[in-house]
Amino acid sequence: MAEYNSIHDLQVSSSLFQFISQNVLPLTDIEPEHFWQKTSDIFTELAPKNKALLEKREQLQKQIDSWHEENSYNADTFMQYKSFLQNINYIEPVVENFSIGTQNVDKELATMAGPQLVVPIMNARFALNAVNARWGSLYDALYGSDIIGEDNGAEKAGGYNPVRGAKVVAFAKDFLDRSLPLTQGSHADVTKYAIEQKNLVATLNNGNQVGLQKPESLMGFAQHSDSNISYLFKHHQLLIELCFDQSSAIAQQDEAGLSDVLLESALTTIMDCEDSVAAVDAEDKVVAYKNWLGLIKGDLSETVSKGGKSFARKMNANKIFTKTDGETLEVKSRSVMFVRNVGHLMTNNAILDSNGNEMPEGIIDAIVTSLIGSLDVKGQFAGQNSNQGSIYIVKPKMHGSEEVAFANELFARVELMLGLPDNTIKMGIMDEERRTSLNLKNCIYQAKDRVVFINTGFLDRTGDEIHTSMLAGAMTRKNDIKLTQWIGAYEQSNVDVGLQCGFSGKAQIGKGMWPVPDNMDAMYKAKLAHVESGANTAWVPSPTAATIHALHYHQINVADLQQTLKGREPANIDDILQIPLADNTNWSAAEICEELDNNSQGILGYVVRWIDQGVGCSKVPDINNIGLMEDRATLRISSQHMANWLKHGICTEAQAMASLKKMAKIVDQQNASDPLYQAMADNFEQSIAFKAACDLVFKGQTQPSGYTEPLLHQYRLTKKQSN
Repeated sequence: MAEYNSIHDLQVSSSLFQFISQNVLPLTDIEPEHFWQKTSDIFTELAPKNKALLEKREQLQKQIDSWHEENSYNADTFMQYKSFLQNINYIEPVVENFSIGTQNVDKELATMAGPQLVVPIMNARFALNAVNARWGSLYDALYGSDIIGEDNGAEKAGGYNPVRGAKVVAFAKDFLDRSLPLTQGSHADVTKYAIEQKNLVATLNNGNQVGLQKPESLMGFAQHSDSNISYLFKHHQLLIELCFDQSSAIAQQDEAGLSDVLLESALTTIMDCEDSVAAVDAEDKVVAYKNWLGLIKGDLSETVSKGGKSFARKMNANKIFTKTDGETLEVKSRSVMFVRNVGHLMTNNAILDSNGNEMPEGIIDAIVTSLIGSLDVKGQFAGQNSNQGSIYIVKPKMHGSEEVAFANELFARVELMLGLPDNTIKMGIMDEERRTSLNLKNCIYQAKDRVVFINTGFLDRTGDEIHTSMLAGAMTRKNDIKLTQWIGAYEQSNVDVGLQCGFSGKAQIGKGMWPVPDNMDAMYKAKLAHVESGANTAWVPSPTAATIHALHYHQINVADLQQTLKGREPANIDDILQIPLADNTNWSAAEICEELDNNSQGILGYVVRWIDQGVGCSKVPDINNIGLMEDRATLRISSQHMANWLKHGICTEAQAMASLKKMAKIVDQQNASDPLYQAMADNFEQSIAFKAACDLVFKGQTQPSGYTEPLLHQYRLTKKQSN
């Protein structure tokens, strides 16, 4: 049993109480008595409001279910359906035009455009890799990925392959020709680079000396040693560093002595306390908060073993360059960090009220992550993350403007409690629930002086779409949902509304994750569309992917594109309201079996690691053995899709169970090499993970908003108690 400290009508788990009292509060000017009294006040006043908002969700869902039970949804009844949603205030009257007033925003969010990483904060190694992914080697990213083909002797296997290396260099120099063009010739023709009279001079292999078409691109240089120098350039607000380390084998094979091309890559990172972690109790929450403290202080480290050697991985120090006028230029080497709090739904035993009831986890997160974040605003650690004195928090899974208004009130109360200026805490709004998508302008308005980010979340948005319209009819096959009308309208509307509300130059408009981390060539070809959409950031699954996606922001000047897009016809709300129902359900038995197996595979492959090992984000092999990034958002889609087909008789419970048992054996085989893995098929009746997966499907219709957290938390706690 967990131990608790009683203070001001709260019972605070001893592990959390000690962490805050011993590790955090002494670094601030806040008295413990003040902190715990104000914490109690916030729970007393805001926990009931949190509960009322969740009850409002359920009331609206019951009304929508009743409408579908009494009416057929089709083209003839669409306007009736839309009017119904307006009458129950599911679709809100749109506010008048306004422009956000957010101030003190770091340039990485406001005026720069580039990739964004999302990583589980409970994994210190992943968190460090992400924060250090502000810079990435283009040579390494290309050499190790499938962007460079392995044909004609360019294989990756074995030691360094000069044939492959030559292809990498050719690709990189083509990139330089487009981003840092010379007045004549190509970077492939350069035999020497130098800075003369404050300008870059490149000597070509024909003896000609040329400069840059845009001389102002040169920012400075860094002389690391007599044989190691680098030059710094800027293009589309992003920095490029050309490295000339003569001890490098790469440099010795290059006519100009170029050893690497480094790119500013992950400008921002979301340290995630939500979908990508399995935090179910006080013990887990303290792990997350400790890592956030280390990241804010800048002293987080992790011992890493490679090649039989161990070393400490730490947060990178800033780069120092000399500008052409001789002044010193300090360049940031760390990604600017958000912390993603959990949504309004879940409670956690980290803090209980005087009656032993768990407190809302989103309120706990807001208080503790902001308390830690305040160290970056004032005191000895100020400026480690934000140069503008801001704390960046992503708030996910909010439904409509009332819930955003509640989050805004919560952050204001936390600022008052911590003695922070108004709107120090900046809010990222995830546009990932149907009621938020339809009312995005109103949602932004409720946080107009602190909003700094909106981001489409296709995966959760699809899960909510299925659950909200569960009784409308049978959904089309899961992969075909991606082709339906509402998705394109939703993605465009997100950009249109953001630009209409004045985000350009002030805040981020973001797009979603690339789900296949081992297929960088496909990402390189596909993810340019996220930049072309007018978004100034998009999610990537790894530091390597960040460097590759950074190339897209050199292809397109997002700031200029956004000015052009402001004049287009906005997306139509009627298109966003289209429900992805199947045109007909005459699927063959084989097609139904294939769909069930595909869903079962994703559910089981993710859930078994979540429940048994506490892994919140996994690269799960799919039915074709292709590794896909899975988290609770993908789980929500698969479980809700199976629940929908069960509801409408596309399959039977017996068929769904047969699929789950069949795919459990395959998942067991795929994980056979993992010494920590516990097989499900050995004993279905005793496998807690298998029971959890089954409940997600068979109880899917009754889960609040279709979320997977309640069942996952319940079974993870059972598993932890059984160990």
